[in-house]
Amino acid sequence: MKRLVILGGGESGVGTALLGKAKGYDVFVSDKGEIKKKYKDVLRHNEITWEDKQHTESKILNADIVMKSPGIPDKVPLVKQIREAGIPIVSEIEFASKYTDATLVAITGSNGKTTTASLAYHLLKQDLDVGLAGNIGDSFAKQILEEDYNNYVLEISSFQLDDIKDFKPKIAILTNITPDHLDRYDYKFEHYIASKFRIVENQTEDDFFIYDADDPVIEDWMKINTIKSQKLPFSLTKIVENGAYIKDEEIIITIDNNQITMPIKKLALDGKHNVKNAMAASTAAHLLKIRKQTIRESLENFQGVEHRLENVLRINKVQYINDSKATNVNATYFALESMQAPTVWIVGGEDKGNDYRELFPFVNEKVKAIICLGVDNAKLMETFGNMVDVIIETQFMSEAVKIAYKIASAGDNVLLSPACASFDLFENYEDRGRQFKDSVRKL
Repeated sequence: MKRLVILGGGESGVGTALLGKAKGYDVFVSDKGEIKKKYKDVLRHNEITWEDKQHTESKILNADIVMKSPGIPDKVPLVKQIREAGIPIVSEIEFASKYTDATLVAITGSNGKTTTASLAYHLLKQDLDVGLAGNIGDSFAKQILEEDYNNYVLEISSFQLDDIKDFKPKIAILTNITPDHLDRYDYKFEHYIASKFRIVENQTEDDFFIYDADDPVIEDWMKINTIKSQKLPFSLTKIVENGAYIKDEEIIITIDNNQITMPIKKLALDGKHNVKNAMAASTAAHLLKIRKQTIRESLENFQGVEHRLENVLRINKVQYINDSKATNVNATYFALESMQAPTVWIVGGEDKGNDYRELFPFVNEKVKAIICLGVDNAKLMETFGNMVDVIIETQFMSEAVKIAYKIASAGDNVLLSPACASFDLFENYEDRGRQFKDSVRKL
């Protein structure tokens, strides 16, 4: 019996444990932190051995294969020991994909991947049997075990791609590449870029690659590297033969002379970045033979993703917007770009080496006040202090929202778009977004 050791007892770890047990592995789950009660209950119920608050080396280094949670960096001594022992380390998507013949639509990118994945799922589920997994929803491994859909839309991070070997999606989507998570890639942008492009490394001529042709990082990489799959670019500025482009305020998607058109003004989501997300998701839907009418209707009624430019409430003619999912500068760039009114901007958190310069034009043009919400706001105060009349710092969400309420006048927006990770004051970006929404509702 082969031994499968799983590092990390979260959603992907426990899902992999269940699938591994069903496929005849001797499974052991080990987590350095505390495993949540709901996951412990699942492990106990399925008689899977586990430990938490420690890693017992003797129970780990006898593995035939290790599934590592994407949150654990390669620099960790235990991971180095596993590699030195010659034990293969895989991610959940690599392990699970071996046990399904489903058509896989895999989506990665620095920004827009959650919206694109949710939108692709929304488009496909009208006509196809489909699951949504990866970085989103229930574990991919668990869904293969319990649901066994014919198709999956997978939102995939660079960390998950770092540990693939044979993973091969039928359709790969790359939304964009901007500097993010560089602390995990020795602060070398080219390492992070290479990691994102692993999504196509096993693809063949029978597969498809949908990508942003306006992204200079993607275009430069493709000039010097070969991709075997069929390329379907999307662009706001160029006309493409196969793929998606804009003409006369319409999205035009062409695959082998088969065309679909869609007026931009009918899209449910605002902003240029969402036009791109719609192009990427629709191209995938068009490939999978979803009816044109279904694609159009689905784009018109898609409600968006929680914590991503989510309209919370309008109070005294002020719109409160939750964009807590903006954990890097580029995501906040899109948020500020889409603001059509004077904006009170709540920003800050755990800075990942951010360069805020690309935000300056929007801050000068649209931002009337800045509220810095973080443990250490010095960099923000220094960067933006001279650009706005009002800049205030706080360490409490409820206080940030009350200050915004006092500053904002009728017709303004209050935007939470932090451009930073949330771990200094919050459990995660969802916790930060929920606290924002709760504070707004209590005004």
